[in-house]
Amino acid sequence: MSVTGLFSGIGGFELAFQRAGFESELLVEIDPSAASVLKTRFPEAELRGDVLDLKELPASTTIVTAGFPCQNLSMAGDKSGISGPKSGVVQKMFDLIERSRVPTVVFENVYFMLQLDSGKAMEWMVGRFEELGYAWAYRVLDSIGFGLPQRRRRVYFVASLELDPRTVLFADEKARLETPEMDLTRPLGFYWTEGRSGIGLTVDAIPPLKVGSSLGIVSPPAVLFPDGEVLIPSISACEQLQGYLTGWTEPADTNESKRNSRWRLVGNAVSVPVAEWVAKRIKTPGEVLDFPRVPDRQRRSWPDSAWNVGEGRVNVVASGQPLSVHRPSIAELRDSTWSRLSERALAGFIGRVEAGKLRTPGGFLDALRAADRKVVFVA
Repeated sequence: MSVTGLFSGIGGFELAFQRAGFESELLVEIDPSAASVLKTRFPEAELRGDVLDLKELPASTTIVTAGFPCQNLSMAGDKSGISGPKSGVVQKMFDLIERSRVPTVVFENVYFMLQLDSGKAMEWMVGRFEELGYAWAYRVLDSIGFGLPQRRRRVYFVASLELDPRTVLFADEKARLETPEMDLTRPLGFYWTEGRSGIGLTVDAIPPLKVGSSLGIVSPPAVLFPDGEVLIPSISACEQLQGYLTGWTEPADTNESKRNSRWRLVGNAVSVPVAEWVAKRIKTPGEVLDFPRVPDRQRRSWPDSAWNVGEGRVNVVASGQPLSVHRPSIAELRDSTWSRLSERALAGFIGRVEAGKLRTPGGFLDALRAADRKVVFVA
């Protein structure tokens, strides 16, 4: 079963499908730094640049994967939608799919696409698949439920002419677990570059890795540990937080003169364990479980889970963590490569939180004030 990866990034889908027993035949990625990673990590695959220059998919393609650009769909982006200058290239994906009639398509994108402009991007996407005769299903999945201490909710979408996509995304579910109590006895992850409207506080994990701040500053989340240290994960730790081997993005350093390209690539990447679960279920479909259904009332956004198979569009309630997988503590990734925030960074963050009058766990700000600042975080 041959995979063609469009908008491949650093190869998250490709690595996941490789682990599930698939072979990537063609990879398409316009970013030179990401392409350097793909060339090194998938030397047997053909590598192409701009998807707009691609006239057709290889005849042997059975699965197309796509992590198409999210800049116009994310909460941190310009919110111009699916027709925006970045995300709008997805139209080319549909042109290629229509021409080749590829059996199965899998894509991942930001959760906010379900809400932006009352979900118009999602309406357009599912409408195109329905016009082409594809059955589809999607489910919001959280990386934290796949063995990664990172809270990262993303839409995973499967459309197919041959298999029932529900047998991929809705054949697994586990009992919902209570969220651990947020206090100083556990590591607390947070966005240190924010503070006026929210800080992404996450218990024993980090909030979603991002490309950077609005000013282009490298800004991986910080973690307040129970011993009082306030630390920033290194690039190698962030690779692990996305499910890659340490050093996966090192080839990017040889291609781009700009600093921080590896941070950008990791922030944009697909979480490998989540995509691997999808790939394994495509290879071995399961039995569709009975999920509670939700009436399709007039809405301001799309639900977290839905499908269109046989009986029309159906909204269901499904968790973002379908597997019973050990969730490691963020402390297990802590090592000597992590670094401390500077006095200026911590003081600025504390000031923004106080100005925004945000609620934080008891003792949180006092712990930050008392934290050691001897080593400055350098990207």
